[in-house]
Amino acid sequence: MLVFEAKLEGTNEQYGKLDEAIRTARFVRNSCVRYWMDNRDIGRYELSAYCAVLAKEFEWANNLNSMARQASAERAWSAISRFYDNCKKNKPGKKGYPRFKKEQTHGSVEYKTSGWRLSADRRYITFSDGFEVGTFKMWGTRDLHFYQLKQFKRVRVVRRADGYYVQFCVDQERLEKREPTLKTVGIDVGLNHFYTDSDGQTVANPRHLRKSEKSLKRLQRRLSKTKKGSKNRAKFRNKLARAHLKVSRQRKDFAVKTARCVVQSNDLVAYEDLKVRNMVSQRVGRVPRLEATGEPVRVRNRHLAKSISDAAWTQFREWVEYFGKVFGVVTVAVPPHYTSQNCSNCGKVVKKSLSTRTHTCHHCGHTQDRDWNAARNILERGLRTVGHTGTSTSVDETDQYSRLGNSFKQVNS
Repeated sequence: MLVFEAKLEGTNEQYGKLDEAIRTARFVRNSCVRYWMDNRDIGRYELSAYCAVLAKEFEWANNLNSMARQASAERAWSAISRFYDNCKKNKPGKKGYPRFKKEQTHGSVEYKTSGWRLSADRRYITFSDGFEVGTFKMWGTRDLHFYQLKQFKRVRVVRRADGYYVQFCVDQERLEKREPTLKTVGIDVGLNHFYTDSDGQTVANPRHLRKSEKSLKRLQRRLSKTKKGSKNRAKFRNKLARAHLKVSRQRKDFAVKTARCVVQSNDLVAYEDLKVRNMVSQRVGRVPRLEATGEPVRVRNRHLAKSISDAAWTQFREWVEYFGKVFGVVTVAVPPHYTSQNCSNCGKVVKKSLSTRTHTCHHCGHTQDRDWNAARNILERGLRTVGHTGTSTSVDETDQYSRLGNSFKQVNS
């Protein structure tokens, strides 16, 4: 499935009607969540049928396309099923109980195969549901002529701080060819450097949030001084949202480009299977009023939480796995235990604190940068556990690289 995005150009009146459609979609989604809370034994089909009840009960809800109402019900069921899965897996901490969506600077409404149509030149889109939004011009770099109309399975309108966007979900598998490099790499992510690979190469940490933090704090102070409900407050709220949107786009752009470069340059990529959510919080002892629950309380780590979140290691990993599927490269997630403590030369355990940045083995005398040593350990574990559960490899790729495991070790030695 491919997702193409373009910006919509229209009038203020059209934007207002799009806001009405987004609010209606949010109402349908929240109503389905409430209906599930009152009737816990229902499933996704009952929620889909409940959309027709809402359309009859509320005249303005009937203006939304029927398939768009069903898509909103599917969003509600997605949150409910995720909550059920977390409960079955006994996930520690909060299980993600479904919550109601509130009015925000961003939102979306999703159509399926009806309620919209493209122009002959594929540069304009018209929404034909009861809101009578009209025709918008699309600004983007993707040429939609390469795909047939039956391949467009979903059309989503997204509102962001800087405007309205349309996303096309195209039923098309993305596969790209590349020449084998016979290279493997292990990656150790960090804060001093974004990552250090098994060859000793490092990539600087961009620290997008830290660089923009001064301007963000200034805008936040200006926003807090405005009167609630005033136009001035809405203006500064939009400015602050635009600033945060820019940081998130910078972070995503860096993750995409870095992950693509790593995958294209190697035939196997090994990385740590980090639980970032647990790293930005720390466990403390039980408090008396929660003693009966038996669950420890989590408190935010005030020292490294912001830096870890700014680095976006999870987003980088997701793009590495995605490009691994696109280019046919094996990506292996290895357990992070003792990757920094073990010596990559002799395998002995050399305990060290987080402040110790140089690995010095007292058994064999090997001296190396701490992150470089960890990256070499990650690569070796990846070569030994190619194709384990949780990687983005296929069966054929696993067999192929298992046969080439010895040659990979010789190349990297």
